[in-house]
Amino acid sequence: MIKIHIQDLTFECIIGVLPRERKVTQKVVVDILFEYSYKNKSDFIDYVKITTLVEKIMKDKKFELLEDAVLYIKQTLLKQFKIQNIDIKISKPDILNNCVVSACISKTNKKRE
Repeated sequence: MIKIHIQDLTFECIIGVLPRERKVTQKVVVDILFEYSYKNKSDFIDYVKITTLVEKIMKDKKFELLEDAVLYIKQTLLKQFKIQNIDIKISKPDILNNCVVSACISKTNKKRE
């Protein structure tokens, strides 16, 4: 198994439940770690496709909760790619002055065959 770590994927989107968060984009940072079976080049998983898809989902869906975003992205990636043992963390680094708020999901499901 090969592990791929996509770290600090950063972009702006609408996310949150507060009235201001529904109108103004804010920075989010996404970290993804997954495993996949790699034997040769034909097994290659294009991480550019994954990062592009994640950013598109976040921008299009305009989630209210980080928890919903994490769950939706996990399900989508497991369906569209031959990956397993996925960890996802989505952070809102600027929402509070004294901390970074994140939601995470860990290696709980494998890809359905």
